[in-house]
Amino acid sequence: MNGLDQPGALLTLAAVVLAALATIIIGALGIRLSRTTSDFLVASRTVGPSTNAAAISGEYLSAASFLGVAGLIAKHGADALWYPVGFTAGYLFLLMFIAAPLRRSGAYTVPDFAEYRLASPALRYLAMIFVVIIVGLYMVPQFHGAGLTLNILLGFPDWVGVAAVGGIVIANVVAGGMRSITFVQAFQYWLKLTAIAIPAIAVAVFFLNDPRPIGDAAPPTAPSDLAVSVETTFSVDVATPTTIEVFGRVGDAHVSGPVELTPGTHVIGAGSTVLLPEGSPIPTLTGIPATGDLWLQPGEGRLSTPDDNPGIRLYITYSIIIAIFLGTLGLPHVLVRFYTNKTGSLARWTSLIVIAMLAVFYLFPVILGVLSRIYVPQLLMTGTSDAVVLLMPTAVFVGVGGQILAALVAAGAIAAFMSTSSGLLVCAAGVLSTDVMGGRVRDFRVSALLAGSVVMALAFGATRLDLSQSVGLVFAVAASTFAPLLLLGIWWRGLTAAGAYAGLLVGGVASMGAVVLTASGMGPSAGWAGALVTQPAAWSVPLTFGVMVLVSRATRRDTAAVGGLFARMHVPERFGMVRDRDAERWG
Repeated sequence: MNGLDQPGALLTLAAVVLAALATIIIGALGIRLSRTTSDFLVASRTVGPSTNAAAISGEYLSAASFLGVAGLIAKHGADALWYPVGFTAGYLFLLMFIAAPLRRSGAYTVPDFAEYRLASPALRYLAMIFVVIIVGLYMVPQFHGAGLTLNILLGFPDWVGVAAVGGIVIANVVAGGMRSITFVQAFQYWLKLTAIAIPAIAVAVFFLNDPRPIGDAAPPTAPSDLAVSVETTFSVDVATPTTIEVFGRVGDAHVSGPVELTPGTHVIGAGSTVLLPEGSPIPTLTGIPATGDLWLQPGEGRLSTPDDNPGIRLYITYSIIIAIFLGTLGLPHVLVRFYTNKTGSLARWTSLIVIAMLAVFYLFPVILGVLSRIYVPQLLMTGTSDAVVLLMPTAVFVGVGGQILAALVAAGAIAAFMSTSSGLLVCAAGVLSTDVMGGRVRDFRVSALLAGSVVMALAFGATRLDLSQSVGLVFAVAASTFAPLLLLGIWWRGLTAAGAYAGLLVGGVASMGAVVLTASGMGPSAGWAGALVTQPAAWSVPLTFGVMVLVSRATRRDTAAVGGLFARMHVPERFGMVRDRDAERWG
């Protein structure tokens, strides 16, 4: 879609504008209630479990969930199911081990908890640095995804989506903080659920009325005559001899017309146009399952490297599981929302409701991801699978019906970017304002403005990765830093400040190094080296735990003083031992 002269484009634009206006209006209503530092950081701890659960779900269901999960399933098949499972199941760990004790600690932020538990200002500042890093890494894909969405649906340059979503998010957070965005995120959860559920159910009903094979031992085929524009050079694997029309470059040759692709790997150059006649096999991107039976078979997804080594593929699967399950425990923007509950028991109830909300939501991107191999298989050739959810409605339904569904999806996608970005920005601003500045409302606003502007600048030049894989790398960093700190800090008396500091530093540097190498394309991409770099959690998480335990044992001290801190975290509120740290600091 290259302009706004088509009815579908106008409808999509209207839906996007309405979603943005609703966000601004609801945020403005919350601004009237935001007055104090506690309002801006934790909504004065007055948010009920149901509202907080909806807000957490709205915040957590980012671009990776709304667009990325379906795209990963489309490309990688059964192996990619660990993403929605892990994104949901991580909250079970939060429910059992983190939510209530963390809330009872009375802290404002993760760095605040670190200082509360270990009485180390140096550890607090190190934790603050990693909060800012994780938030930045997480926000960039959100803004970049907004640019991708408006580019695909409306033909706008990528920077338009980045600027629009970034501007709205920064304005809402600067004006109203946590109190304001709580209502915004709760609304956006229901908008996102509606925006993905209705199209998924409609596509599923269409499929059931005209079922087509999915798991055949053959490549996906074009559902109709397709014209595919190639924006970046890529290589494809061809399983059977295939004749297609190419206007551009195949390998080293300029082609203008039919060309037969023999079984093997072929490179299609940027700027080419590929015409695929109805029923022709789709050449698939190198490194993903080429046939339906392999796509359905666990262990064949090749989520990070194109290797056929079963040991490497098994390692990658376990590393993804560790990163996502434990990464949820360490995401600072998720953890800060539990501080908004009045008590630890209510924090547990919030976690339980979140699990149910996420479980319902993730049914629908899975459906769209599976059926995309039938209705938009051309995305498997170009690798732009993040567009699956955006393009499915108009690919399946012709006319106004498809346009309405596409507009609904666009509104949900924009809501996904804004809700997650808002929570991330509140988290970053809260940490910067309390740990670097004086902790006043003005400091929060200045921090939000600066942090949001920096992330927007980074998003303009973001490296292109699948959204879920980008976020998966962030989960690996969170799992390698804050998850061990929280689990050991809450449940092991022997943790010392030196042990926590050493573990955070080693795990953070190791996982961040892997992220930088992967995102920049400078690291290895195949073999064991490629697997260890692209999916570091399986070794970086045990490394962090090991360093924290060993250094703590080497620097052990009398743990009698820890008894009071543990009682405060683990004894129910009715015994009167909990005192919020904001009351101690700001009176």
